Amino acid sequence: MTTTTTSAVLKGSPESPRPAGSKRFAGLGGQNISLIGALAFVLILFGILNSNYLSWSNMQVIAEAATITGLLAIVQTVVIICGGLDISVGSQAGVASVVSAMVFTSAGSNAFVGMLAAVGVGLLIGVLNGLVIVYGRVNPTIATLAGLAAYKGLAQLLSDGRAQGYVLSNDVFIFLGRGKIAGLPVMVWILVVVAAAVHLLLKYTDIGRNVYAIGGNDTAARLAGININKYLIAVYALIGIVAAIAGILLTARTGSGQPTSGSEGLELKAITAAALGGAALKGGKGGIGGTLLAVALLGCLENGLTVQGINSFWQNVAQGALLVIAVVIQQRRSGERPVGLPH
Repeated sequence: MTTTTTSAVLKGSPESPRPAGSKRFAGLGGQNISLIGALAFVLILFGILNSNYLSWSNMQVIAEAATITGLLAIVQTVVIICGGLDISVGSQAGVASVVSAMVFTSAGSNAFVGMLAAVGVGLLIGVLNGLVIVYGRVNPTIATLAGLAAYKGLAQLLSDGRAQGYVLSNDVFIFLGRGKIAGLPVMVWILVVVAAAVHLLLKYTDIGRNVYAIGGNDTAARLAGININKYLIAVYALIGIVAAIAGILLTARTGSGQPTSGSEGLELKAITAAALGGAALKGGKGGIGGTLLAVALLGCLENGLTVQGINSFWQNVAQGALLVIAVVIQQRRSGERPVGLPH
């Protein structure tokens, strides 16, 4: 072996040999391996505490409950990668839920008209958020925090603060909310399709690469000729569409349009899942696989606490703690110095 080669091997260059096992897990990433370990621990723990926890029926309950959070977490991941944030996703889902049920009722029980109206409203809300952020030059956190209150109020105004309509007399809504394909709930399949589509978009298209570039260094992205304004508006439009789909599924699952019940608090769950899944809150880093693992972890933890009869308020405490832990881990890995302390 030459001196150069020996030096390269000692420094751990690509020429250095790796254990066979490390190649097997190299594609998972440390973040995902940690999530898999945490998920396994939660499953084993609650499986020991309750014999019915690991039953197939309970796993389906967990999957159904996590679907709406999963959809919102997926698009939250995209906007975080792009360097933004959307705190209003739960309220957007609430508006879409109310619109889908009310239009369904007024359109002669036509499910497709109700769902199309909900998606249209979701698209408009998403574009509005994007326009405020881009051309109003408002910080995304502030803009969507305002949206959180405004869209929640809009849903309550449209519905007079009450659940609207009854959709479980319709076969389409019954199929969406309670149907199964190959033994899995339809809602779960919708989550899988959306997750796969967004993953492919991010990883294997120029659009995805540009989204990462914008979040990683917006100045360099602008100099490279990327139209950042157009991308930001498109990303927030995507959030609006997927939030509308989540709202439609909420309607199908509960049987009526829900202005706040079922959608309140979804924004915290979505952000927590994205951060736990490895999406860097400063942008430029993240992936759909990690987000889905985090959604599964949150869903299993929430269900386990419920099965054990633990006060639901503790679930909020757990979500907040997990979000803080995820951000602390990100900061440690970034190598930044603690606030107020010298290098």
